[in-house]
Amino acid sequence: MEKTINPVVFKAYDIRGIYPEEINKNAAYNIGRALIAYTGAKKVAVGFDMRGSSLELEKSLTRGLAGQGADVVKIGLSTTPMLYFASWKMDVDAAVMITASHNPAQYNGFKLCRKNAIPIGEGDGMEEIRDLAVEGSFPSVEKKGSVSENEKLRDEYVEYVSGFFEKKGKKRIVIDFANAAGILDKKIYEKFPEFIEAVYMYDTLDGSFPNHEANPIKLETLKKLQEKVISEKADLGVAYDGDADRVGFVDEKGEIVPMDYLIAILAKEILAENPGGLVLMDLRSSNAVREVILEAGGKVHNCRVGHSLIKKQMRDEGAIFAGELSGHYFFEENKKTEMTTLAVLTVLNLMGETGKKMSELAGELKRYFHSGEINSDVADKTAVMNKLKEKYSDGKLDELDGIRIDFPDWWFNVRPSNTEPKLRMNLEAKTKELMEEKRDEVLKIIRS
Repeated sequence: MEKTINPVVFKAYDIRGIYPEEINKNAAYNIGRALIAYTGAKKVAVGFDMRGSSLELEKSLTRGLAGQGADVVKIGLSTTPMLYFASWKMDVDAAVMITASHNPAQYNGFKLCRKNAIPIGEGDGMEEIRDLAVEGSFPSVEKKGSVSENEKLRDEYVEYVSGFFEKKGKKRIVIDFANAAGILDKKIYEKFPEFIEAVYMYDTLDGSFPNHEANPIKLETLKKLQEKVISEKADLGVAYDGDADRVGFVDEKGEIVPMDYLIAILAKEILAENPGGLVLMDLRSSNAVREVILEAGGKVHNCRVGHSLIKKQMRDEGAIFAGELSGHYFFEENKKTEMTTLAVLTVLNLMGETGKKMSELAGELKRYFHSGEINSDVADKTAVMNKLKEKYSDGKLDELDGIRIDFPDWWFNVRPSNTEPKLRMNLEAKTKELMEEKRDEVLKIIRS
């Protein structure tokens, strides 16, 4: 049978490709049917982001879901955290978010989960759904499903997230929505005018991203926010990504706060309510993150990179919070998934309780010097990693995700890209000089 979808769009954590060449009405329809054929879901929640192609894809996806016998509840324009909220708040068996996250405007795609926001990804159903969708052959069904809308979900989400704000001290914050889905969360900030004085940037929905890419991990996208924080004399700057499941922070001095620092900053506040709780930290994070969590009375384990892998490990190990170097923060309050505006409110709560500025909270973590993530094109990734293991065999080896090798005063992690012929390196040391020396030393081996 002729293949109807390019299998390359099925990634480790979601489905993503260029519209309409790779992701189109036909793909959406088949993915809908494949999801039901594989999971047996009887009722599915569907949300979509602000991209120009999203509404058309929603129609075709809905037709596929209902055509395979599932009832569909449309929640309309939403963020990914809002869709996860729907997956446990509503009586549904699965949920689909139509989004390409931070990708440029020509992309679109789908994030899939089961009830209670349990992700569908590599090794957890994605391959089976891919094979069914590509083949385009599905079991016949006796009766098509119904299609309805839930117009209350968005307001319920706003009320739920707002309930975590503690109303202590007024803060002036600048929020860069990047013309993307996070704009829906404005209602949360607007509920507290006596405590949150919000200045908004790029707060008109526009899936063409006319001002900058909606990707706070790219430091160049934060320049305007940094300038605005200074000119507005704000206490904090916040930057959302395309589907609002990641967030970046800028302190009152206009300095970018490293995203791994937020794992520790947020964990301190969460551990105050959950003494002794387990926190997962992305294994690329600074050792200072581990130290601060332990000092706050928590337990901490390393976790692999990738949101679906982290969510599974949280469930397996009973973690109460987790964070990733790319700005994903995972909360028990949203069934161990992202709830980005809760991350912002938690930071504001901590600032209100302690009286500390964001630069002071982040300053507690400036204990080491980090290289940042450095990518290298490598033809034989396995051979290079074996060479590194041999060269640094006197260090402490961890193979949770790629290789991480620790020494008393420095460490490095090298992990292969899932999608490209690249190795990604992160390295940290106690002094800047040692960091630069070891960074260059390890890169020379990788690139030789």
